[in-house]
Amino acid sequence: MEYNLEEIKEKAEYCLNCKTKPCTTGCPLQNNIPDFINCIKEEKYEKAFEILSGTTVFEPICGRICPHKSQCEGKCVRGIKGESVKIGDLETFVGDYALKYINNNISQISNKKIAVIGSGPAGLACSYYLSQNGYKVALYEKHSKLGGLLRYGIPDFRLDKVLLDNWLEKFILNKNIQVYTNMELGKNLNLDELKEKNDVVILAFGANVSNKMGIEGEENIFVLGGNELLEYGKMPDFQGKKVAIVGGGNVAMDVSRTIKKKGAEKVIIVYRRAEEQMPAERKEIEDAKKEGIEFLFQTNIINILNEENKRRLECVKTKLLESENGERKYPVNIDGSNFMMNVDYVVMALGSGPNKELLENVKLNLNKWGYIDVDENYKTSDKKVYAIGDIIGTKKTVAWAAKTGFDCAKNIININVADK
Repeated sequence: MEYNLEEIKEKAEYCLNCKTKPCTTGCPLQNNIPDFINCIKEEKYEKAFEILSGTTVFEPICGRICPHKSQCEGKCVRGIKGESVKIGDLETFVGDYALKYINNNISQISNKKIAVIGSGPAGLACSYYLSQNGYKVALYEKHSKLGGLLRYGIPDFRLDKVLLDNWLEKFILNKNIQVYTNMELGKNLNLDELKEKNDVVILAFGANVSNKMGIEGEENIFVLGGNELLEYGKMPDFQGKKVAIVGGGNVAMDVSRTIKKKGAEKVIIVYRRAEEQMPAERKEIEDAKKEGIEFLFQTNIINILNEENKRRLECVKTKLLESENGERKYPVNIDGSNFMMNVDYVVMALGSGPNKELLENVKLNLNKWGYIDVDENYKTSDKKVYAIGDIIGTKKTVAWAAKTGFDCAKNIININVADK
């Protein structure tokens, strides 16, 4: 991508270089934002990349897809009375600059062997940091290409997969990482065998099974999971169809826009709260609106019917009540406000959870929410097995997942150093 350097510098100059660095506290990875932006002001782009690389390995990716308004930019002092600093744009610029002009080097090699299962943000960050510190990493991915949700959960119109491939090749993969694709735990990959071959096994296979509402009719074949549609890309013919998307997060925005691009005549996002309460990034909501996605707020679905091949949703309007602790308002169905909506397909985009069958097979302790239970070092109930990312219930963003990967790798390194 070509950049107007004057425009980039203008965006950088807008930063006040706050000494307290509130933007850094808003970043899950704790990126040193004022310092890297200051380097852009001084046209020291390699130094800016060096600063960012101390805490992240996804500069051009996080710069494009992170929910900046609810993270770093949401804490920006400039945003109190006006527009926040465009931190995402500046991070994207530094990442793209590195891809074009900077080389990646690795010098250390050791005999320690680590197996990482899953190549999403958590698995990639962990593999990268371990490899940079001399560990030999065997990285396993169930799909044919690396990337996890970066490749199989985020649509191409939000993240160019050519850029992802180039970034993986140049800045993450190296001689200390051996990649094995089309390898899935519980199928052609055995945890006990991996434990025998490696000093440590790290589970990073995510939690991408779409949640359900628990209402009548969800078993109908025209009710689909949003996460699975994005991950596997196996979609019905949406051409000319009417599709209801249930949910208000970024997955709901992504799947609604994807289905609209597949030729659906009408795509309606049904959300039981008000628009200002939607967890999706504001930019994603606005982009969905621009592309013709319709929104039905304060509406709850209570039944899914398939009568004489007529597919319908029974809906009810909701009112929002103040919670006792003064936090997020909660929706309550309004008696007598029921109405019917004809649809061809329903897509559940209400968040996701772990694959319960897979977790039963790994035989590790789970926490009360059904995720793998880990201690402060990310170690599971099996002393040779660690777990990171969404499978331990991490907040579902790239940066939060990557943070667990970095932290886990550092803990393993520190433990090994202490043992010497």
